[in-house]
Amino acid sequence: MPDQTPHEDGQEATHGDARPATGGKVPAPAPPADEEDTSARPAPSEPAEPAEPAEPTEPAEPDSEVVAPSGALRPEKIDEPVGERDPATGAPVNLPAPTATAAGTQVTPDPGAPDPAHDVEQRRREAGVDHRFPFGRPGQPLGRAHPFVFGFTAALGVITAWLLVQAASNAKSVIVMIVVAMFLAVGLNPAVERLRRFGLPRSAAVAAVFLVVILFFAGFVASLVQPVSEQVTELRKNIPEYVEQLQDNKTLANWDKRYGLLDRAEETVKGEDFQKSLTDIATGIGKVAVSGVFQTVTILILTLYFMSSLPQIKTFFYKLAPRSRRARVALLGDEILDRIGGYVAGQFTIAFIAGTISYVFLSILGVKYALALALIVAVTDLIPLIGATIGAVVACLVAFLTGNVTDLIVCAIFYLIYQQLENYVVYPRVMKRTVDVQPAVTIVAALVGGALLGVVGALLAIPTAAAISLLIREIVVPRQETM
Repeated sequence: MPDQTPHEDGQEATHGDARPATGGKVPAPAPPADEEDTSARPAPSEPAEPAEPAEPTEPAEPDSEVVAPSGALRPEKIDEPVGERDPATGAPVNLPAPTATAAGTQVTPDPGAPDPAHDVEQRRREAGVDHRFPFGRPGQPLGRAHPFVFGFTAALGVITAWLLVQAASNAKSVIVMIVVAMFLAVGLNPAVERLRRFGLPRSAAVAAVFLVVILFFAGFVASLVQPVSEQVTELRKNIPEYVEQLQDNKTLANWDKRYGLLDRAEETVKGEDFQKSLTDIATGIGKVAVSGVFQTVTILILTLYFMSSLPQIKTFFYKLAPRSRRARVALLGDEILDRIGGYVAGQFTIAFIAGTISYVFLSILGVKYALALALIVAVTDLIPLIGATIGAVVACLVAFLTGNVTDLIVCAIFYLIYQQLENYVVYPRVMKRTVDVQPAVTIVAALVGGALLGVVGALLAIPTAAAISLLIREIVVPRQETM
């Protein structure tokens, strides 16, 4: 007898196995009802039928692929081996799952298997020959920890470092010129900035400062041309007189009778070796003069370019720092450049004082070529430690040659007193205010720089020491306090 019990609207009759009667398809589960809506909830007297338990999924085969079609590792198989990789690119190669009978799969040889050196089939089977790898599947590439890879990389690094050292050694003169030009550009930049405060554009300010530098070099060279030309002309006129004085000298005449000095001197002068040596000396002097002129012109041109593009150069190097630290790096860099500029300004101030005082003193003493000697003293005073002594020796020697012994003594006493005042009064005060470096550090830095790069090293040593001291005080010391 058919069931006359009315069913709820929207519900379908089900068979005894709790499956819907519509062709065995399970309807999609309805979305959960809102908590406030109670009409969709089943009545308490009619308990909901238990849901059919989901059919258990079959576990994945252990030999299934662990590489996705895109080449990435599956997360659940991250610890399993990746499989073969292309030996050329290192990318994963999608190969069929290895089975015991699949062609092209490497198999582990059994202890009783034939030797592949004699059995061709065994050779193909163990190598995993297929259409993709006709000569067998390649092995895993060598890792970075492999002794061969490590040794080759280390040897390549050593060779590269050696080539870089050789290149830097061969280009030492060029590197020194670039460093000196940058040093001068940074040192003259405060003067450019000061002119810009008066409303001049940077190009005009750079041109004005560079013109002053050119005029200084031109004046220095012009002041030396007249004394040198006059002394050469005078020496050429007085050579016969000097020869007669030597011949009339009794002591020289006695030495000539005993040792035959004049005959030996005549033989030496007429010899080929003497002529060749004179030629070599003249050629060497000419080469040094031409090289000096070329280097000076190159440094001046590079200084002009660096001065005009100094803001762009600073910005470029500041951008090499990470964005989170770029502001602090820029502040420290500006401070270092300001100290270099202060050092150059201080050196020019000390040299100007020395040249002015020397000119006044030599003019009062009546020494010839007072202006040229004063410029020599000013230029040599730019060299730390020994520059003032070199200028004083040149001035005293010229005073003696153009005057008498009294002029030599007075000149020596004057420069001895002035150097003491400069070393203990002028120099420390100027450098303390412009560079903020202790006197002991200044002396040590100048000695080390002079031992490494000569005069250029002595010039660059003090601003380098100022930069290092700033970095130590602002970076190293605060970091040590936080440990």
